[in-house]
Amino acid sequence: MALDPTEKQPAQRIVIQPSQDPLWEERERSRTNVRQLAWLMDTAFVIPGTKFHVGLDAVIGLIPFFGDLIGMAVSSYLVMIAARLGVPRSVIMRMLLNMGADVVLGIIPVAGDLLDAAWRANSRNAALLERALNDPKGTGRSSVWVLVGLGVLLLAMLGGTLALTLWVFRLIFS
Repeated sequence: MALDPTEKQPAQRIVIQPSQDPLWEERERSRTNVRQLAWLMDTAFVIPGTKFHVGLDAVIGLIPFFGDLIGMAVSSYLVMIAARLGVPRSVIMRMLLNMGADVVLGIIPVAGDLLDAAWRANSRNAALLERALNDPKGTGRSSVWVLVGLGVLLLAMLGGTLALTLWVFRLIFS
């Protein structure tokens, strides 16, 4: 059966083997570096007598202020690699939120160091990068929903705080 010249022919799908992709080696090297850095920063050491793992992030986080800045610099390197590899912007924003939560939690004296060790932002970001490289659209879509959910939660908290403040003022001044 001959095709009518006005009909569009089905698009041919070109399959590029990993060895033919010029960026494949760089991506694999970056993945390996991210995995190793996340392991070093979040789970490299076992606390003696427990099964709990901590990394350099928790250890350097004990240094007031500067430890958290050093941890943030390393975390931002992971985000920079993700951006360079072309992951969706929503994933980058989610990685920045993980990093920000890590820094904010780490600022709290003593308890913040424990929360920082439990949060493991670098491992979260390494996993996000892996998922984004394997399924960019799906990971980008799920990250958008996480960001929307956080935005709604923050607006609800702001509204609740405002309502509570107004209620307290009415109680005081009535």
